[in-house]
Amino acid sequence: MAIQAPAARPANPRFSSGPCAKIPNYSLNLLQDAPLGRSHRASVGKAKLKDAIETTREVLGVPADYKIGIVPASDTGAMEMAMWSLLGARKATMVAWESFGAGWVTDVVKQLKIDADVKTADYGDIVDLAELDFNTDIVFTWNGTTSGVRVPNGDVIPEGREGLTICDATSAAFAMDLPWDKLDVTTFSWQKVLGGEAAHGVIILSPRAVERLESYTPAWPLPKIFRLTKGGKLIDGIFSGATINTPSMLAVEDYLVSLNWAKSIGGLQGLIERAANNAQAIWDFCAQKPWIANLANDQATASTTSVCLKFTDDRIKDGAAFAKAVAKRLENEGVALDIGAYRDAPAGLRIWCGGTVETADIEALLPWLEWAFEAEIQAQ
Repeated sequence: MAIQAPAARPANPRFSSGPCAKIPNYSLNLLQDAPLGRSHRASVGKAKLKDAIETTREVLGVPADYKIGIVPASDTGAMEMAMWSLLGARKATMVAWESFGAGWVTDVVKQLKIDADVKTADYGDIVDLAELDFNTDIVFTWNGTTSGVRVPNGDVIPEGREGLTICDATSAAFAMDLPWDKLDVTTFSWQKVLGGEAAHGVIILSPRAVERLESYTPAWPLPKIFRLTKGGKLIDGIFSGATINTPSMLAVEDYLVSLNWAKSIGGLQGLIERAANNAQAIWDFCAQKPWIANLANDQATASTTSVCLKFTDDRIKDGAAFAKAVAKRLENEGVALDIGAYRDAPAGLRIWCGGTVETADIEALLPWLEWAFEAEIQAQ
C-alpha cells in the first residue's frame, strides 16, 4: 500500500553539514565587487582581507587584543597549524568525542609523538571537562560535527590555567556563544555556519597563544604553510590580511557578503537564535515520534547546528542500510540533500541547522522524514 507523500516541500533542500547552505536569497550577483584578476597583495586585495578579519571580530565579539588570521586548507589547516606550532612545550591532553577530534588525537600522538593524555567519549556523549588538567595544553572540539554534541559552556575552564586551550570550533563559530577569555586558540572554516566557500580557514590567537609562539620553538621542522613566526616574532601581517598563500578573492567576497548578512539579522545573537529554532523544531518532532531520537544523550550538550539522529524502531533489520535508504529516498524526492550520517559515525541522519537554514524548511522536511521512514519500513 502506497504511503501518501506530504504536499509541502522545503524551498531549499540543502541540509548538508559542510559545505553548508548559502545565506537566504543568495545570488552570484552579490559577488560583483570581488577584485578578480587582482593580486591579493594589491591594496584592494589587502583591504578586502582586512575587512574580512575585522568584520569577523565584530560579529563574533573577538577581543581587540586577539589576533585573527585567514589561513589555507579550511579548519583542518588552521588546526594543524596550531598543533604543529604550539604543542610540545608541555604535556598535552587530547579530548575527542567524534571523528574530527579523533583525527587530532592521531596527529598529535602518532605524528608529532607528543606526551599526551587521551580522553575520549562515545558518540552522543562528551568527556567530563571538569576532570581535565588545564595545566596541560588541552585540544578539543567545541561542537561535534559528526556526533551532534557540544560543550555547553566554558565554565569549567579556569582563568588561571597554565596550559593553552586549543579549540576546533568549526561548526560552533557563528552559532554558539564562545567564551573568548577561556579559549587561547580557536579555529573554524567559513564554509560551515555562514555557508561560505571551501578551502579557507580562520585561526584566532589569544595573547597567551602569541606569547607561546614567540617563546617556544618546536623540535620538529615546520612547513612554510604552518609558520606563524619569523625570528622569534609573530608574523603580524598574517593577521592584517597578508596571507601565507594566495587566497581566493571570490571566496573572500562571498564571506564578506555572508558576514554582512549576519549583521543584518542581529549579528551573533541573531545567528544563535536561528540555529536554536531550527534544532528545536527537530527535537520537538523527535519527542513525538517513538521511532527516532537525538544521538546526543544529554539535552544540555545537544548540538544546535549538526543535529544527529538515530532510528530506534525494533522493526529495522539493518540499521546502516535502512538509514542510507531513507536518506537516498529523500534525496530522490529532492526534499533533503546530503543528510546521511558521517561515514565514521553511528548509522542515522545528520541535519544541518545553522543560521543560513530557514526554520520553515526544517518544518517542511520533517513530515517527509516520517514518510520516508514508513516507506522504508514497508519496503524491508
